Amino acid sequence: MGQLVVFLVLLALGYSFGRLAESRHYRSIHAREDAMRHLLVLPDRMPPLDFSQHDSTLVTGSVVISVDYFKTVAAGLRGIFGGRVGAYESLLDRARREAILRMQEEALALGADAVFNLKFETSRIGQNAGKGLGSVEVLAYGTALIPPGATA
Repeated sequence: MGQLVVFLVLLALGYSFGRLAESRHYRSIHAREDAMRHLLVLPDRMPPLDFSQHDSTLVTGSVVISVDYFKTVAAGLRGIFGGRVGAYESLLDRARREAILRMQEEALALGADAVFNLKFETSRIGQNAGKGLGSVEVLAYGTALIPPGATA
């Protein structure tokens, strides 16, 4: 009986604190995305001719986000019954968006007008001895196009 109580308390705490952390992170993401709207970021391999005189350099943004206890339990249950794992979808969404923002911040620090050839790498970390996700790392990278004479 005691183990069940501990499990339910951990589940409730994981849900509460996980939701709080996630909502704070989304608020931060939305505010920073609004501030970065002027920086063009595209997955196109080749930039338009307008950027032919620009210098280019690699820019990256990396983030590691961990899974809360509630999401681990919810994903485990979904693994039994099958279907979409919405708990992990929001985790990956936040990680991708945060990685892009960090990449954009690096590009802006260099004086870039745009970032082309956006790519992602995703990996899981700390997979809990094969049970669950633990954390996810997302790396966003692309080519920053810096106008001639721009100072960083």
